[in-house]
Amino acid sequence: MGEVLLDIRDLFVEFKVYEGRLKVLNGVFLTVHKGQRVGLVGEAGCGKTTTMKCILRILPSPPGRITEGQVLFRGEDVLKMPPRKVQRVRGKRISMIFQDPTAALNPVFTIGDQLMTVIRYGSQDTLSRKEVRRRAITALKEVQLPDPERIMASYPIQLSGGMRQRVCIAMALATEPELLIADEPTTNLDVTIQDQVLRLLNELVEQKGTSVIFITHSLGVVREMADWVYVMYAGNIIEGGRKEDLFRDPFHPYTQGLMRAVPKLTGGGIAEGIRGRIPDYLDPPPGCRFHPRCERAMARCERERPPLLPAEEGHEVACFLYQG
Repeated sequence: MGEVLLDIRDLFVEFKVYEGRLKVLNGVFLTVHKGQRVGLVGEAGCGKTTTMKCILRILPSPPGRITEGQVLFRGEDVLKMPPRKVQRVRGKRISMIFQDPTAALNPVFTIGDQLMTVIRYGSQDTLSRKEVRRRAITALKEVQLPDPERIMASYPIQLSGGMRQRVCIAMALATEPELLIADEPTTNLDVTIQDQVLRLLNELVEQKGTSVIFITHSLGVVREMADWVYVMYAGNIIEGGRKEDLFRDPFHPYTQGLMRAVPKLTGGGIAEGIRGRIPDYLDPPPGCRFHPRCERAMARCERERPPLLPAEEGHEVACFLYQG
């Protein structure tokens, strides 16, 4: 697979709220290799974005707090880096595309001002203003935006949602990071623009050899974008594997339920749902957090949290059904 670029180990995060403490991340394990495209799929509220914010050290604190775990980037723990070093990693070696471009772009500065600031900040060399502007225009051309000179002089409100998202992609890739985190970058776009943005992002990532974590709740999107897929449920990675293996033969009962819930274009009745509801993070169930909804739960599932272990080559699962 190549060298390990990112290795998240046993990550726990909680949020302090009026009612108590929300135990959101419950021991997350996740690995990204150099040049790999990883899909992270799960329901809304399962902890996908929280995990990514821990990688960049942008988790709001308070109320959030990392209570345990490591986030190793090229073998060095990001959580223990001094702030100045984190700033050098953030944006230069790791970039993120946020799901809402309207919130990600500052409405009072032009696109050119914001993009040039990103390039100037992320460059290893001292660049002239002329060179920074040239690189900014090149970045806009790479994301296939028409008339980049006009875009540079425009404010975010003057662009459509699809154009704003392309600008965010240009900003994230302009510094040629080693790792790109794409947090549901097509959520607010219509279907045709979604397809264009996903194809563009895929092409750019392949051209630049960038590793990517693609966060989504859509199995269809992750099937198109990823080489390796992790499935997340209630703050835990419950299954991971090569895309082909996971879609052909999912192991975890939750992943199997997700597959059954996908509507079939060929008909065959209404897609099945998963009984029950996600747990309350204020008082999550002990053991496996999925056991109250699992039809194959055992007594052991109510007491112990199953570790994420290989069930076969290229396929790992956190379920006692596959562990002795």
